[in-house]
Amino acid sequence: MDIRTKLIHCGRGDQNAEVRSVNPVLMRASTILFKNHATWQKYRELRKTERVLSYGARGTTTNFELEKLVCEIEGGHRAQLFPTGLAALAMVLLNYAETGAHFIVSDAIYGPVRTVCNLFLKKVKVDVTFCRADCTDVAEKIQENTKLILVESPGSILYEVIDLPKLCELAHSKGIPVAIDNTYSSGYLYNPLKLGADISVIAATKYLCGHSDVPMGIVVCNEKEWKNFDSLPEALGFTTSPDDCYMVLRGMRTLAIRLAQHEKNNDAVVEFLKTRKEVKTIFYPKLESHPNHDIFMRDYKGTNGMLTIELADGYTKEDAIKLTDTLKLFSIGASWGGYESLATVTVPPRTVTDWSARGPFVRFHIGLENADDLIADLKQALDGISK
Repeated sequence: MDIRTKLIHCGRGDQNAEVRSVNPVLMRASTILFKNHATWQKYRELRKTERVLSYGARGTTTNFELEKLVCEIEGGHRAQLFPTGLAALAMVLLNYAETGAHFIVSDAIYGPVRTVCNLFLKKVKVDVTFCRADCTDVAEKIQENTKLILVESPGSILYEVIDLPKLCELAHSKGIPVAIDNTYSSGYLYNPLKLGADISVIAATKYLCGHSDVPMGIVVCNEKEWKNFDSLPEALGFTTSPDDCYMVLRGMRTLAIRLAQHEKNNDAVVEFLKTRKEVKTIFYPKLESHPNHDIFMRDYKGTNGMLTIELADGYTKEDAIKLTDTLKLFSIGASWGGYESLATVTVPPRTVTDWSARGPFVRFHIGLENADDLIADLKQALDGISK
């Protein structure tokens, strides 16, 4: 089936039932009851390899339907749900953490992941090396004790693109698993597991939910890495509300058409921004001028609503703040992926590449409003800071 069809028909319960609801039933439960001791033990054993009811914290039928749907669109073996996207990324790191291990992490990774590395991994004596955002220097950073490579593509804020098949071929030749933050594409625009990655992480908070009302993270693994990943989340007590799962399932039914509209609006905004002298650089992978644009066009189905601009020489952070404060239809707020437009003054959290002499930067999320209205709003705000 085409992925658009999967989004509609998968993750909806037993479709062979004679009578059923359109949507899967919302099952809230902490305690699961069994008819006798033998049945209880049977399901405790089954849960090691299958999605079965055993205890509410291990998931209800609502959770399982979301896991199934995400696995369908990602092409994964199994999925694990987490309360936030950061928790999902942290769990990937913790799963491979052992004293004396070495990790390689992309310089473009979601900023708070660096805090996980500094607060926890250092304490257990895991050495973390950050590589270039495009991962072109990974080969020289691999060590004998490298146990994991964690990347993000397109990267946070500046949308650096990785040649993932090339990276995975290198990593696997050394026996190193590759995990990728796939939130930008959310399983729809890009399928890293099919390109060689072992683990794909999505912040369902963003486009999967699509309505800015549910925080959630999802880890999707291939069969090999699932065997290594299955136990620690339970041991640490990670669980996810079935109500939140229901909301994300509902959001995913319209993922395809929402992303298409985000991209259409973003294209229109980019064309407008090209005409403005206040804008020095537009960071948008669809542009031919964007680094690794050819790889992006080869591996991705399209873009989403994310866009970052660098203001022209002579403009200051105060000008950028005035720009965002003057906007009427763009709200100021963290996160993205909902139906609304957002604008934030930002600094790329990079340490391998020095961006301190560049900027100021403004990150936009182009929402589902009328594109002409968004452009008119951007015009009046840019006019207000024009020198």
